[in-house]
Amino acid sequence: MSTYEARRLENIKRNEGLVKDLGLQGELVSQPKKGLPSHRVTSREPASKRRKLQSSQPTRASARIANASTRPSYTEDKEEPSLIGRQPRRKTSSLQQQATEPTPQKSPGPRSDQDLEALKAGWSSWTPSAPPPTRDDEGNYHFDSHPMFTPNKSPEAIIREGSFGGSYWRPLYSRHLRTTISDDWRELPESWTDGLSVERYLTSDTYDPEVNKYGVACGQSIEEWEAAGWIAHEYDVRGWFQWYCRFWLGRRCEDDERQISRWRKCVGETGRWRRILLKKYVQNGIRTVTDEDDEVDEKRDVSPVVHQTCHHWAWEVRQEALDQFWSNGT
Repeated sequence: MSTYEARRLENIKRNEGLVKDLGLQGELVSQPKKGLPSHRVTSREPASKRRKLQSSQPTRASARIANASTRPSYTEDKEEPSLIGRQPRRKTSSLQQQATEPTPQKSPGPRSDQDLEALKAGWSSWTPSAPPPTRDDEGNYHFDSHPMFTPNKSPEAIIREGSFGGSYWRPLYSRHLRTTISDDWRELPESWTDGLSVERYLTSDTYDPEVNKYGVACGQSIEEWEAAGWIAHEYDVRGWFQWYCRFWLGRRCEDDERQISRWRKCVGETGRWRRILLKKYVQNGIRTVTDEDDEVDEKRDVSPVVHQTCHHWAWEVRQEALDQFWSNGT
């Protein structure tokens, strides 16, 4: 054995002896094991903390969301206390969405029988304050107090030709007033209903499309109008057509502007239903509107539902309007 090897072995034995004497042998053997777990723990702790944060955060957020979704709101109920539990809030039908008109502020219902009787009395206690309308050569009616309101169908014509399925003046239960209104058709001039079957044309319990001029059903019921907020009960409990009858007869009230605004949006010069109907005439290549009675069959082929809708709104297609639409689309 070389001198180098002998010295190396001697050093190894001496070092082992020193280690044994100092009691460090166990530490040298276990140190790698102790270090490994320490390294693993350090690497796992952040992951453990991340898992804890990720799992707890959604739990707290979900609880807040759940509480927020089930927490009742009382502010809406305070706005219209008379309607709580009586009709769906914010519910809109398809026609209400189509109408694109502002919903009027609903008035509170009567607080007592005395209030209700006073309200009913107000419906018929008015006196005429405006003269009858005049009619121009094109068949449009003009009212001095409201020059922008130019229907071409009178209330009498609407009734006699057939409208609202014959049920407009039927006994009507108002959920808003909690009472039934009946026989108010009797305030109409006798000449408007002379010779008509009241039961068929005015007070039918059921909506009969065959009564209508164009033989089809259209629109919503008065009950739906009331639920949508289109009824101003202090003036006309049945809505638009009742208002038109009284306006024609000379009554003027604070609801006039709203009703005329609705009319203009429907069948005024730029009204939606008017434009839809005239457009259908053009699409079908129809350029002439002769006497309305002779043209009923032809008009039935041009969207009878829209025709009947316009009829309810006191307007129907006349030659001048059709010529203008053919000319410039307005």
